[in-house]
Formats: sequence, structure tokens, C-alpha cells
Amino acid sequence: MAGRSGNPHLELWIAATGLSHGEIARRIAAAAKAQGHRQIAPDATRIRRWIDGERPRPPVPALLAEVLSEAVGQVLTPGDLGLTATGPELDSIQLPLLTEAAAHSLAGWTQMDLFMNRRDTLKLAVGAPLILAAERMLGGTAHALNSSTKGFDAGTVTALEDVTVFFARADASKGSGLYRSAIVAQLAEVARRIQDGVPRSLRTRVFAATADLAALAGWVSHDCGRYGTAQRYWSYGVYAAGEAGQPDRGVEIVTRMSHQMIYLGRPGDALGLLGVAGAKAQMPATRALVASQTGRVHAALGDERAADRHLGDADELLADGLGDVPEWVGYFDAAEHAGARAVSARDLTGLGRGRRAASVHFHDALRLRKPGFDRVRVMDRVGLAAALFDEGEAEQGAAAAHRALDDAARIDSTLVTSRLNTLLDAARPYETTAVNDVRAKARELAVARPTTIAA
Repeated sequence: MAGRSGNPHLELWIAATGLSHGEIARRIAAAAKAQGHRQIAPDATRIRRWIDGERPRPPVPALLAEVLSEAVGQVLTPGDLGLTATGPELDSIQLPLLTEAAAHSLAGWTQMDLFMNRRDTLKLAVGAPLILAAERMLGGTAHALNSSTKGFDAGTVTALEDVTVFFARADASKGSGLYRSAIVAQLAEVARRIQDGVPRSLRTRVFAATADLAALAGWVSHDCGRYGTAQRYWSYGVYAAGEAGQPDRGVEIVTRMSHQMIYLGRPGDALGLLGVAGAKAQMPATRALVASQTGRVHAALGDERAADRHLGDADELLADGLGDVPEWVGYFDAAEHAGARAVSARDLTGLGRGRRAASVHFHDALRLRKPGFDRVRVMDRVGLAAALFDEGEAEQGAAAAHRALDDAARIDSTLVTSRLNTLLDAARPYETTAVNDVRAKARELAVARPTTIAA
């Protein structure tokens, strides 16, 4: 159905109401009259033209959204209905809570990504639109129209689960550069199959695996400097987690979105996202993750007391044991929390909130890291070297930096490059042969792997 119309989003939502085109036209005319727009009186033919791609002028999009919202029992916007200037694929990270329409949006994002792959053309959502979108996706309930079951069978779901695990492990080991296009192409295929129909018996598995894949696609896109694209994939991951009945999975993905905001220098937005996530987190592992990340954000804001409180909450949860931890949050452990404590100490010191030994926490993180997390281990090594420079240990810092840079050369990641820039800043006060060698090598690696995608 979606492939035959000029505006599949509108067509799908009209189908969800169960109303005829004539009845929708009548309700629009009544709503327009009640608001003083007596000249607006569409008929069934006009509704068909809108579905075929004709764009009505204001205030009709708002009136249509109002009528359809009342009919389906869910708040819709003109963007949800495909009635904004460029359509919902481009101008919002909010997905329509309708299975087929959400998958159609995802397909549009992946197509843009794969065929316009020289730069990120999607606008980054920040501030209130970002926080409200996360809140809506975590609390939403989806509707499905398609009764077909031809999109998946048990074998294809198992294959999807297996390939997602492979990609996740490869990314953690080698970085995102080599695998990102393959991950996005896999996500595009999943979007197509979801539109073809998901058997009821496989629905939880399909959407759980899709949430994992979308979360990974968002992470590797972020790691390649495609920040707006990453947000779209993450938003679908949150949506898919809800379809799978796994709200804590959605919480974990929102923490990834908050991490991006920290990385982009917007700690206030990161804190807003974590507030949304914390309100929904139920599992000890996700509660500890949110607490650790929240402490880190408060440190970036220079609030030492709040940072200590939240980091301490994570300490207590870890000490009590996280119980049965799903694989999708298995990366969060004492090592990951030690890394959060390390960067918190670094940020607080940089803001003049006391001198804390970040190197101690980086040592802890490296000691506790499990095999297979090569990228984050490299980031810890680079962070340790920078911390030693900050703490006045130039000789130790140079030795640690040389070891870290040898490892960094094998990882394709802009996140690692960002740490290299931190290392260069920390090394600036020192003028020794060893430190000069570190600077030269770090600059060479940073130039080879810029932190954003070039146009």
C-alpha cells in the first residue's frame, strides 16, 4: 500500500482510523467551521489527492492532524502525516507510532544514508525537540495495520540476530569505519521486511533484534561523525524496543543519545535525556548505567556534589550486583563505570573544581576491561596518558602515550580521534624529545581520522 501513494504516511494513518474518505472530509469541514474557517470544505476526492501527494495549504494540515488524532486516539502532527515541507524522514526524529509508517521512515533514512554517503544531510535535533521526542518514543504504543506475514520466518529472524551480534562485536573490536555501510544496508533490508509483515509469533524477536541493530547503526554513525543520522537510527531503536516490550532496551538507547550530546558539548541536553531515561529504567543494570552517565554529565557541568552523588549511586548498584544482565547492556560494568569516573575527574579538574587523579580511574578501567572491547580500551589508554600529563607526570605520560598510539593506529574511530585531541591539549605545556615525538605521532593519526565527515 505505501509504495503506491505519493504520501504513504497519510494513507496509513487514514487506514488506521477505519473511516471513509468522505467521513474524514466531513469531520475536517466541521472542525474548520468551529475554528472560523468557513471556506474549508474538502470532499472525498480531495482526500484522495492528498494521499496521492498533493499538499494542502494551512490551516488544513493542522485540521487534518486534529481529526486523525481524535480518530486513532493518539496525538499526531502534520509531520507525522507527511504534510511538512520535506516529510517526516527529514525534519523530525519523532517516528509515527504505526508499524508500517515507522518502518517507511526508517527506510527513507537508510536510503538517504546509503545514496548520499559523503556527508550527513540530516539536521541534528537539540533542546526541547530532542527531549520530547525521547519521552514520546519511550512511552509510546504502536499500532499495526499489515496482516501479511511474509516479511520474516524463524530462519530469517535467527539470521538477523546472528549478524547483529557479529557486527556489534566487530565494531567493539575494530571501530565503525569498516562496517558502517554494511550495518546500514542490513537495517534497510529489515525496514523493507517489516513493511511486508511480521508474524505475531515472531514479533517480539523481530523487534528486539531490530532495536539492537538500530542502536548499533546509530552508534557506528555517531562514531563516523554522522550525528543527525545517528539520532534517527537511535529513535527507531527506541521505538522498536517498545514494540518488543523491552522498555529498558529503549532506556539504554536514550543513554547513547545523551552520550552524543556530551560529545557535542551540550551537557544540558544530555541531562534532559537522562532524566527521561531514568524515569523509565527498571533493571539494576540500566539504573546503574543512567546513574553513572548522569554523574558524568554533572561533572561536565562543573557540579561536583551532584556528580559525586550520582556516581556513588552507580557504585552502590554495582556493589549490590546487577543480576541477569542482557547482552545489549552487558558492556556496562565496573570497567565502564571506572571510565565514567575517570572522565568526570578530568572534567572537574579542568573546570577548577579541585584536582582529582583521573589516572587512578583510567588504571582501574584498563585493569577491569573484558576482552573484545578494543576501541574503548584504546580510549582508556589515550585518556590515561592525557591524565598523566595533566597531573604533571610528563615522563610517565609520554611512555603511556606511545603505547596508546600504537594501539590507536589499528582502530578506525572518530571517538578515538577525539581522545587524541585531548592528549594533544594535555601535552602542550611540555617540550621534551619524548613528548614532541608523542605530539607528532598523535597529530598524524588525528589528521588521518578526522572527527567529522568531510563534505
